[in-house]
Amino acid sequence: MTKLLLSVHVLAAILAIGPIAVAASLFPRFARDPGDAPEPDDREPDAQAPGNAQEPDDAREPDDRRDPAIAAFLHRICRGYTVVGLAVPVFGLATGAQLGVLGDAWLITSIVLTTIAAALLALAILPTQQRLLAAPDGTDTAGNTRAAAATRLAMTTGIFNLLWAIVVVLMIVRPGSTTGA
Repeated sequence: MTKLLLSVHVLAAILAIGPIAVAASLFPRFARDPGDAPEPDDREPDAQAPGNAQEPDDAREPDDRRDPAIAAFLHRICRGYTVVGLAVPVFGLATGAQLGVLGDAWLITSIVLTTIAAALLALAILPTQQRLLAAPDGTDTAGNTRAAAATRLAMTTGIFNLLWAIVVVLMIVRPGSTTGA
């Protein structure tokens, strides 16, 4: 039973937390105001230099960095996988109980970090994404510029991802564990 619980726990972590981490990290890029995009470099390349032939306008990739539809899609991924992600701590606690390690420091630390990551997601990341999607003009509903809000969101998402990386290392290394590492 322990192997089944551990397998479901690891699969849930990979299949639920992974998409949240990626989608939340990409969201700020697509949520910025189109006016916040850096100005293109208008200098003409030296036509005489080898390899500097200018591409025709239709061969250039479109600037998709500020697409609200993509931002909305990334938010739906984050919101949807958050519900699925609840299985991770549930099966993690069940596995820890089966192994008899619920009192070990590495697991308690992992639980605390997971709780902090969940709080960041539920109380900061998802609400900020929602505010940025709901504000069609240059500010979010808290009065911040979209660029500033997106930058803070990127930082918060980075902290969220770092917390999960630390939890993964703790789960693999299990410092001080008597179950072996």
